[in-house]
Amino acid sequence: MSIRDIIEGKRQWRAHMARVKALPPDYRIVYEEMQKYLFKVGPISLSDGGLLSEIVDFFETGVASGRSAMELIGPDVAAFCDDLIGDAPTYADRYQESIRKRP
Repeated sequence: MSIRDIIEGKRQWRAHMARVKALPPDYRIVYEEMQKYLFKVGPISLSDGGLLSEIVDFFETGVASGRSAMELIGPDVAAFCDDLIGDAPTYADRYQESIRKRP
């Protein structure tokens, strides 16, 4: 990874977080909880940034339609996140697999 890649990644992350900060407070709180949960669970695909951007897109659409964050995702943030990542491999899965392969 070159220094340009790192700088570009930071630029994209800052732009992403600016979009999050522009959301209404209830959406921002739910997004932050989702982000914490997803960082903890660790789906491998999270590192490409697509999932978090799609969540912000979904929330921006919800704001435009006048719905609250909880109307969109339901009462259980963790269950919603689990449905989002589905059967996507996680870092925990990768670690478990590496343990099984050890002699």
